[in-house]
Amino acid sequence: MKINIAAPTTGQQKVIEIDDEKRLQQLYERRMAQEVDGSVLGDDFAGYVLRISGGNDKQGFPMRQGVLTNSRVRLLCAKGAKAYRPRRAGERKRKSVRGCIVGQDIAVLNLVVTQVGENAIPGLTDEPVPRRLGPKRANKIRALFNLSKEDDVRKYVIARTYTNKKGVSCTKRPKIQRLVTPLVLQRKRARRAAKMNSVLRNKEEAAAYKKVVAQRLAEQREARRSLISKRRSTRRSAKLAVEATS
Repeated sequence: MKINIAAPTTGQQKVIEIDDEKRLQQLYERRMAQEVDGSVLGDDFAGYVLRISGGNDKQGFPMRQGVLTNSRVRLLCAKGAKAYRPRRAGERKRKSVRGCIVGQDIAVLNLVVTQVGENAIPGLTDEPVPRRLGPKRANKIRALFNLSKEDDVRKYVIARTYTNKKGVSCTKRPKIQRLVTPLVLQRKRARRAAKMNSVLRNKEEAAAYKKVVAQRLAEQREARRSLISKRRSTRRSAKLAVEATS
């Protein structure tokens, strides 16, 4: 079984292979997220504490947290499930995954160092790997350099120098995300003013519409009133004419 060990504090990882069944017996029946004593892997890891973060079997099927078995199962996956991306709306599909319990079928087991022992391990905890890229977000740059709101973040962007294909030395720096500049504030004010103007314009249009509707209803009532009065006058005149003839 191959053991992939990662050290987040240094950014390094190391792969070792263990064929001794007695040592592997101490890893069997352990679940994901459980911590293991480093002496299980050998005397070099004495004092280390390792956490099981996952693994995959010989066919490449990954371990899934929450599936309490040491064998392979077929889960009905829908949108939002891990290791599955639906191609159509509402699509569901059965996917083969391995349980979260370590078994004999596991080919690669992933471990994370949670506590470092006394002895440094070459290639894992002996020296940190420098980060190639710095932070991009404005607040994270401020947190890294302990800056205040008044300091200009653009002066503290971590740049890297490299040589391109033509042999020219170039400097590349990331674009700062979520950077608040006067132009951003101006656009924000413009959006807010446009929204308020839209609200006021809608109110004015609604008032004008209500006024027109009330005017049309008044005209209709006046027209109906005049029509009724005309009918009454004609009936009255017809009645008087009949009485006169009789």
